Amino acid sequence: MVKLFFGGFPLEFTELDIAMLVGFHGDISTIKIVRDKKTRICKGYAFLEMADKEGAERAVEALDGTKVSGRQINVKIREDKPVIPPRSNYGSRNTGGADMQRIKRPRKQF
Repeated sequence: MVKLFFGGFPLEFTELDIAMLVGFHGDISTIKIVRDKKTRICKGYAFLEMADKEGAERAVEALDGTKVSGRQINVKIREDKPVIPPRSNYGSRNTGGADMQRIKRPRKQF
């Protein structure tokens, strides 16, 4: 699977509209349009998963920089960054467990 960033498209676009543009270049596995959590209005970008790298590269070549409904589309292959585990200070020094206790913040009173 190859992940693509697909941005800059008109806000009224649906998954079907994106599939019609990208589907000519390769097989699409998933499409996720990013929307505002409260209003559910499209933010103008989406993430796609393509079945193979060749199809993803063809889609980038053909669609990146083109205009649709007066808006310029950006299509890029999304490079996954390596996941770095968070560092934890708990138990890092031998202080008799004093660093294992968390200091709690006072609760808000209404």
